Parts: sequence; C-alpha cells; structure tokens
Amino acid sequence: MSAIRTFNVEAGMPTVDEARRLIIAEIKRAKSDGVRVLKVIHGYGSSGKGGALCVGLRKSFRLRRKEGVIKAVIAGEDFTIFNTAALDLLEAVPELRGDPDLGATNEGVTLLWLK
Repeated sequence: MSAIRTFNVEAGMPTVDEARRLIIAEIKRAKSDGVRVLKVIHGYGSSGKGGALCVGLRKSFRLRRKEGVIKAVIAGEDFTIFNTAALDLLEAVPELRGDPDLGATNEGVTLLWLK
C-alpha cells in the first residue's frame, strides 16, 4: 500500500459542498487504508485569485486540522524545501521527494498530512 494517494476532486466539477463531502469520505478511506498523505487536486480557478473550490476547500481543510483529523495542510504553492511543514512531511514520508509538485508552486493542489 502506498503512503501517498492523489484525489482529483476537481474532475467531476462538483459544487464546494459536494467537494467537501467527497473529500471527507476520501480522508476516511485513505486513513483506513493506511495512507499518510492525501494530495488533493482542486484546481485554482480562472479568476486569478483562486476559485470557489480552491478557497472553500482550503478553508475546510484548516477546519479539519483544528478538529484533529489532519496533522498538517500544505498548499501546493508552499510545498517547497523552504517550508518547515513541507520539510517535516518530506522527512516523515520520503516517497514525496519525487513528487512533481515539489517546488512547482502549484496553487491547484493541497497536501493533507493525515493523522
């Protein structure tokens, strides 16, 4: 079983509420499967300032972190070797060192470090 799973929530073009429900279910599945990192592809939006899905889901991710469901939330644009949380995650899950989004400043993804 892989320690990393990618979930493309953007693919079905859900509303923010539908996407939240899909991600909560995926987090539960990933945890039961022993996954340590859930990489969520949500897209960034075409407005240039983050679309509703990106903004709404990241807010939801921060709430899940406060609830203790997620250990850390790392936005794609912060997934670099210069970010302390990202470095901690790379140390805990070395398989991520080969991830194409490492250092790519991809605002359309968020990494969830699961507890």
